[in-house]
Amino acid sequence: MKKVLLTGISGYIGQHCAVELLRHGYAVKGSVRNLNKAESISAHIERHVDPKGNLSYVELDLLSDKGWDAALEGVDFVMHVASPFVSREPKNENELIKPAVEGTMRALQAAKKAGIKRVVLTSSMVAMLGDLNGDMHINDKSWTELNAKHITAYLKSKTMAEQAAWKFIEEQEGEDRMELVTVHPGPVYGPTLSDNLNGESMSLFKGLITGKIPRLMDASINMSDVRDVAKIHVLALENEKAANRRFIVASEKSYSYKDLAQVLSDNDFDRVGTKLAPTFLIKLLAKVSSEYRGYMPYVGKAYQGNVQPTMETFDWTPMPFDKMIVDTGQSVQRVLSA
Repeated sequence: MKKVLLTGISGYIGQHCAVELLRHGYAVKGSVRNLNKAESISAHIERHVDPKGNLSYVELDLLSDKGWDAALEGVDFVMHVASPFVSREPKNENELIKPAVEGTMRALQAAKKAGIKRVVLTSSMVAMLGDLNGDMHINDKSWTELNAKHITAYLKSKTMAEQAAWKFIEEQEGEDRMELVTVHPGPVYGPTLSDNLNGESMSLFKGLITGKIPRLMDASINMSDVRDVAKIHVLALENEKAANRRFIVASEKSYSYKDLAQVLSDNDFDRVGTKLAPTFLIKLLAKVSSEYRGYMPYVGKAYQGNVQPTMETFDWTPMPFDKMIVDTGQSVQRVLSA
């Protein structure tokens, strides 16, 4: 049985990746910052799949070299999902950039040292947004410009981490070269496995369902179902056609937050508001609010990514948008009603 080191197993995407890996017959070694979390993570995963003794844990920190070599012992692949994510702008951008870049490099260096053949890295569409003026032609050659107006620490962190990863791959010497695959979701939704509603995705749905987000940002982008994101992470481990490529994993077309809210409203989530907040007001608030400042790369913009190469490479069709939104809403409602 092949074993995968999965960093960030405690997170929203990480837990879905663990379930998908176990369903596909892989053994999973999940990294956590504190092993005290392991029992609760296992409980969440076991609600959806029987690990059959193939789930274990190791303690790792993105900002420390400690434990990485030992963590790679007996491992065949690395799936590096761990990276900080917050939409609000931090006081110091290095709060996001440093762990994202250094964590990625630690994972790659340890994998290379251990003779790992392939690493699958969770990147994001936010690393592909060009000059942040809205782009209807985002593809695997697109990169976010680090000097773009209104760029945020989070966009920098994802872009810089991925660029560092590709530089590492390109500068390898010798014939035994490690392969890299990067996975690029848009905003990620879908059911929660942990019942934790504090993350960015679940917080949005919680706010919409409870009527605490009365107005929406005017922005459009391809949106991603977490189950699709996990599926492509797993399929990318051994698909020969995927080697050293970047893949957008999201809906075929771009959707707005108004579209998202309308689906919820049409499916009996009666407190969901579908009105837009004036763009000028969000821009005004961004001058004084770190949260609204984090919205500036998106507000008033429409982005469209090309998912066709992903669909063709993995023989995959994205989750229908309405199903993704309704399933997420029902998952959040279940937690709120518990």
